[in-house]
Amino acid sequence: MDGYSRLVAWLKVLLPLMALMLLSTLFLLSRNVDPMATLPFADTEIDERLRGQQITSPFFSGTTDAGDQVTVSASTMATRNELNNEATDFSAQIDLASGARIILVADQGHFDLPANASRLQGNVVITTSSGFELASAELTAEFDTLVLESPGPVQGRGPLGTIDAGQMRLERKAAGQGAQLVFTNGVKLIYTPKIREE
Repeated sequence: MDGYSRLVAWLKVLLPLMALMLLSTLFLLSRNVDPMATLPFADTEIDERLRGQQITSPFFSGTTDAGDQVTVSASTMATRNELNNEATDFSAQIDLASGARIILVADQGHFDLPANASRLQGNVVITTSSGFELASAELTAEFDTLVLESPGPVQGRGPLGTIDAGQMRLERKAAGQGAQLVFTNGVKLIYTPKIREE
């Protein structure tokens, strides 16, 4: 047997033995892991979940009596009591029967389910397919009858220019009619004319 064959024969024995030694040192020298210490929850988050029921990434879809499709989602929703359900990172998409679309986004949403009343707060943004993009600190909503109202100031832009108003209301006057966006309480419109391309 030549030297090369002898070397290969010894390596066939030595290499698996060295691999076993390395694996055994991994288990012998490894640290003990406390399974409770590795949970990815902060104490405040655990207390919050224990106080009330909470849903992660809730999603709801339905249709109003007039045929408008409403889709609502959030990051989390917690139930404080029957009259108070809170959602974070709230968003809603309303596809009107007329073909128009309204998108609502807010930091928080509060819902009184028996009264079918909702209150959106914190960086509320209303975007419509007709070209309006409006911002308000608070917005009340009745999704079944499609009534959206901002009790405070609204600022934003529309197809004609920038708008500032003390209040805003979106509602359908009668069944079968399209929804109307009405600004009241000191409306200021700065008209921006469209420039025609020659």
